Amino acid sequence: MEPFTGDRLQLPRNMIENSMFEEEPDVVDLAKEPCLHPLEPDEVEYEPRGSRLLVRGLGEHEMDDDEEDYESSAKLLGMSFMNRSSGLRNNIAGYRQGPDGACSLPSARTMLVCTFVLVVTISVIMVIYLLPRCTFTKEGCHKKNQSLEFIQPIATNGKLFPWAQIRLPQNIMPLQYELTIYPNLTTMKFKGSVEIKIQVLKATRNIILHSSEHNISKVLFASVVSKQEKQAEFLEYKFHDQIAIVAPEALFEGHNYTLKIDYSANISNNYYGFYGVTYEDENREKKYFAATQFEPLGARYVFPCFDEPAFKATFIIKILREEQYTALSNMPKKSSVQMEDRLIKDEFFESVKMSTYLVAFIVGELKNMTQETNGTLVSIYTVPEKIDQVKPALDITVKLLEFYQQYFQSEYPLQKLDLVAIPDIQAGAMENWGLITFREETLLYDNTSSVMDKKLVTRIIAHELAHQWFGNLVTMQWWNDLWLNEGFATFMEYLSLNKNFRQLSSYEDFLIARLKTMKKDSLNSSHPTSFSVQSSEQIEEMFDSLSYFKGASLLLMLKSFLTEDVFQHCIIQYLHNYSYASIQSDDLWNSFNEITRETLDVKTMMKTWTLQPGFPLVTVQRKEKQILIRQERFFLSTANSGIHTLDSSHLWHIPLSYITSNCKPHECPHVALLDKESDVLNLEEEVQWVKFNMDMTGYYIVHYADDDWEAIINQLRRNISVLSDQDRTGLINNIFELSSLGKVSLKKAFDLIDYLGNETHTAPIMEALSQTDLIFNLLEKFGEIELAKKTVTRVANLLKRQIQEQTWTDEGTLSERELRSILLDFACTHRLESCNTKAMKLFQEWVESNGTKSLPTDVMPVVFKVGAKTEAGWTFLFEKYDSLESEAERNKILEALASSEDVRKLHWLMKASLDGNIIRSQKLSHIIRIVGRSFAGHLLAWDFVKENWNRLVQKFHLGSYTIQNIVAGTTHLFSTKTHLSEVQTFFEAQSEATSQLRCVQEAMQIIQLNIQWMEKNLKNMTSWM
Repeated sequence: MEPFTGDRLQLPRNMIENSMFEEEPDVVDLAKEPCLHPLEPDEVEYEPRGSRLLVRGLGEHEMDDDEEDYESSAKLLGMSFMNRSSGLRNNIAGYRQGPDGACSLPSARTMLVCTFVLVVTISVIMVIYLLPRCTFTKEGCHKKNQSLEFIQPIATNGKLFPWAQIRLPQNIMPLQYELTIYPNLTTMKFKGSVEIKIQVLKATRNIILHSSEHNISKVLFASVVSKQEKQAEFLEYKFHDQIAIVAPEALFEGHNYTLKIDYSANISNNYYGFYGVTYEDENREKKYFAATQFEPLGARYVFPCFDEPAFKATFIIKILREEQYTALSNMPKKSSVQMEDRLIKDEFFESVKMSTYLVAFIVGELKNMTQETNGTLVSIYTVPEKIDQVKPALDITVKLLEFYQQYFQSEYPLQKLDLVAIPDIQAGAMENWGLITFREETLLYDNTSSVMDKKLVTRIIAHELAHQWFGNLVTMQWWNDLWLNEGFATFMEYLSLNKNFRQLSSYEDFLIARLKTMKKDSLNSSHPTSFSVQSSEQIEEMFDSLSYFKGASLLLMLKSFLTEDVFQHCIIQYLHNYSYASIQSDDLWNSFNEITRETLDVKTMMKTWTLQPGFPLVTVQRKEKQILIRQERFFLSTANSGIHTLDSSHLWHIPLSYITSNCKPHECPHVALLDKESDVLNLEEEVQWVKFNMDMTGYYIVHYADDDWEAIINQLRRNISVLSDQDRTGLINNIFELSSLGKVSLKKAFDLIDYLGNETHTAPIMEALSQTDLIFNLLEKFGEIELAKKTVTRVANLLKRQIQEQTWTDEGTLSERELRSILLDFACTHRLESCNTKAMKLFQEWVESNGTKSLPTDVMPVVFKVGAKTEAGWTFLFEKYDSLESEAERNKILEALASSEDVRKLHWLMKASLDGNIIRSQKLSHIIRIVGRSFAGHLLAWDFVKENWNRLVQKFHLGSYTIQNIVAGTTHLFSTKTHLSEVQTFFEAQSEATSQLRCVQEAMQIIQLNIQWMEKNLKNMTSWM
């Protein structure tokens, strides 16, 4: 899946680490509770308390009345307060009054009973009150950081549920699903029937699978041998989205059985599961559309299934639809049969073996354009009125599909590949096997699309096609190894573009994305790329930039170290070894070692990168003919210097590359492997300077001694061509990040970028603007307006020549055109030169033509932003937004509308997008991020999020990439203790699951770092800026 952000760089999504299955359980005696379906002896499980901390629905089933909680507690302990109370009343008879009116001593039996009752009562009170913050409900005891305890969950009908874990048992394996769906797009409801063929791997009576929000009407069970269907009882445990089918007979190991479940459900309105969309066509007629989004846990909302990646099976999909609609699924259509009530039943061929999250189907009014390549029919689908925007995507898809088959030496295994533009979808795209879904803006392309729009479309297609091998053909066993899917797809996205569309200069985007990811990875809230997850929120939070871009960065580093030929050979071996299988990270490295075992233990090396968070800081000191190198963790800390001393178990095996002032082309780069804390490299001769991490292919930051920094700065002033644009970009990033640690002064970082007047490439300028724009925004939001202006002035003076050279056209190479967009946006945002005057002139001409005049696509966003500053301009743009068909042009207008300085308009935009009628809710996180960056809107955006938090998490799911974006986008520019306290207080007042989100922890740490930065730099900047 490709998370989507409106920012040009795809910077996906943060998670609390729970210790699972490590402590001995506290065993509670359940023997006294009668149970029709107890846990079988071989199925007794201990449910980790920590694993329930973030489970979806926490709190939904908690009882409202204390009395119910007490009764539930007693039930859990196998006791009844009512019975005990009755026993107490009956035992009063044991005390008899003597003739003198005094009570005689109770009998021994009475004393024994009373003592027992007293002990039991005290035990119950201790369980209820002496376990801090522990509330007994039908789900058991939910408490933060609990040790393990024995839990027998209670099903919705009050019976004991025979499974206590979030993960499904391994005693049943699905073989085939036959799923029939009948959606009513008017009522937004659907009926379903699923027949599941299963194989028993271990004898049992209970079949545990996933089901959520289904009204199950019938469950039938049959042996494959007898074929006699029997009614089966089912139990539901909503807290884990699970049902248990209680077989009418014992299920024997090695035997196959069939389940048939009839049910109904609602079509979702929150982009998850099987969700509905309404839109207006070109005639303003309301239309209906339904599509699926199953990754990561959405399939269980649409049909009962074994909804974990490792439970692969084949699927036969049947869809009943009305005549005007088209139905699509993963496989080609097998037949269409006319049914009663003018319905058509489409049946699709049986699929290849795949995970439930890859199943997909769509029902809507669609048109398509097709082309065949190597026996695969490639089709691009969209709503009818936008069919003229699909041809570029078709050409790109065919070219990339052919490339991947050749590069992987593996044929695409399906007979068809559909790419569908969905009118409303939360993700940027989703890699469903054979039926890839996209946002319209990530698939469609027209004459208003800029060079950056074209690059986005090409990148997203490349990413999703790579998934057809990495993720679909070979799948991670569990979500802890999500990076095996997303890291590989991201890496191949850029590799394929670099080989097939070099004019797009996609290496620049990959570099900038890697640098931003390292910023996130330097925080305390970071996590290893392979990281234990259990709950739905934890799984959602794995879809972040670490799984995508850190994973891709590690693969790039490995490719550079092994050489491309060896690397390609290794991944071909990996795909060959594990086609249609579910794997773990070790399986990947074992495949590499099959090729490299005689020269390098890749598994040992790469586990130092995937099993620990963060990355190394390599410190370099040049001393005559020697280079002293040392590694430590680069860590942005709010408590210390930011450097963590490493022990031997936390060292990285770092593939170093470096060049020197005396390098000859055939000699460089030099390479070395640093697998200990420090080492010495010997040079053949003394050099003027040395530069490590050539082209920034390594996932580490480099710090040089003062003299070496000065030598590099002087070299950039003399001649920048001796260092590549990627090296120059890396140097800018590294020195600004090191200034955050206090390793170098901020003044020295600004000294390094003094060379920018001679810079001609996009990436170094983008990185310099990114670093200085953050400083400007922090100062502006803090109220240091004059100092913020001085910061902009210094950068503007450095780039003055390049800005003045820009024309308001679409001329030049694609990289030059992208640089033009960036520089003019910077100039107009800060009202430099005559930028705003020229932009307003173009805007007025466009308005006078009623929007028919063609504007240069690369400067269109700037023109619209300047025009939106006026009341009349904003109103005209909004009217055009509502009427245009081009998604590319609508996006540019929406960015301009969100750049207004009128807080009333900004609030209205956010509310309209949350409502989802005038502006799609898929745009909301992007709107909030734009508003949150502006001086007028940064406090407004945060207030909006606070006021609408419950609606936001209901619509987008707690932990989702959209929620991560919203939290980060509204808090990252706060730099006062007051704001820190406000953010902390707000999230602590929400559910425990919310307060423990990694994106929340990250937000608070960034605010602390901003406060620290202000305290350290504000006074000094005033003196030298």
